Amino acid sequence: MSQLTICLIIFAVMVIGFCSGKYSLATVSIVSMMALILTGCMDAKEGLSYFSNNNVVMIGGMCVVAAGFNRTQFCTNVANQISRVAKGNLNKLMFGYVLIGMILSQFIQSPVVAMGIVAPMLVASAENMGIKCSKVMFPIGVATVVTCCTFPVGAGATVAAELNGYLESYGYLEHMVGILDPMIGRLPLLIITVIYCSFFATKLAPDEPILPPSASAKSAAAKEPLKPFQEYAGIIIFFADALALMLAKQIGMQNWEITVIGALAMVLAGVLKPREATASIPFSMLFLIVGALAMSGALSATGAGDLIGGHIAGMVDAVGGNSYIVGFIFFLIPFILTQVMQNRGTMLIFHPIAIATCASIGANPVGLMILIQAACLSAFMTPMATAAIPYMMECGGYDQKSMFKQSWIFSIICCIVSVGWIMTVFPLV
Repeated sequence: MSQLTICLIIFAVMVIGFCSGKYSLATVSIVSMMALILTGCMDAKEGLSYFSNNNVVMIGGMCVVAAGFNRTQFCTNVANQISRVAKGNLNKLMFGYVLIGMILSQFIQSPVVAMGIVAPMLVASAENMGIKCSKVMFPIGVATVVTCCTFPVGAGATVAAELNGYLESYGYLEHMVGILDPMIGRLPLLIITVIYCSFFATKLAPDEPILPPSASAKSAAAKEPLKPFQEYAGIIIFFADALALMLAKQIGMQNWEITVIGALAMVLAGVLKPREATASIPFSMLFLIVGALAMSGALSATGAGDLIGGHIAGMVDAVGGNSYIVGFIFFLIPFILTQVMQNRGTMLIFHPIAIATCASIGANPVGLMILIQAACLSAFMTPMATAAIPYMMECGGYDQKSMFKQSWIFSIICCIVSVGWIMTVFPLV
């Protein structure tokens, strides 16, 4: 039996475990990772490395920073103010927070960081209105993932250059990506995402958490108020951390370094006691992410992506090069694959395939490349898609069944809007 076959079997069992609800998501995730190691699909050293993955450490640090911020009155006051403006209207509440999450995702390349900033305030506002976290966490999570890096600012300013790098490395220079092209291609979906997540997504969200939410999703309980120094320190550290994350490249630091420094600052300033800081680290969520990252890496390393991508060129020939049908193929397959692989890895597989396909028929690959990016950033059904999804599932108390229930309608919308618009403004010929 090949390593690819074994890996796919373990993956199938992992999905069944997620859906069964018999064991926690973290337990299923780590068991799957150990199965990959024991069957030789993954080296033990590589498996261990996922515990020190940048996303894992970053999320842990950010949760401590968020917990410190949540101890201040700022979070409560802002939440109360937004609640007053919303006047008990859930749609107004979500519209405000979805806008904030979307804006943060333009400057911060990692949706999970944007969620870490918005989630404490959103949960506090929801609780103030008597609404459970399960009702609001999915919409904000989807908004930060799908809209990430749409505008050519912050991390999004490098998207066009990255896509042109693929074209240059392949030597296909007849067509190049303009700096505004990715925004033009993805802007309609951004607008629809904000509208859907603000006014419709909550209708499919469960009224009560399916699983116990992580501690990071809960607002601070009634505790002794902070002293003025700690109060101001907590607010300053939180916003300094958020600003540093936006400017990480400019200041030459990794995201995990920034969040860990912020977490330490919360403790040293007395905003959180050491035990409170430790208690705020969502180990269950982190173990879920570790296992999901390991499965994603194994599927990529064993050739699952290459196996699927290798058949696409023949499919394109079969449909006669029709822009919309080809666009549908190049959206659907990366979209499905990204549910089980990290979006960056899927892009690395399919951008060269799109360029090679277009080069063979003399077509324009710009639309397909933007479409692949849109597809990979529209994956939010499973915890393997991106680190923001395990965070969202743990904070909202979702299991895999509830994720599918909430995801399928908007997934269809993402596909129709992306293919229809992008292949109209950037056709193959």
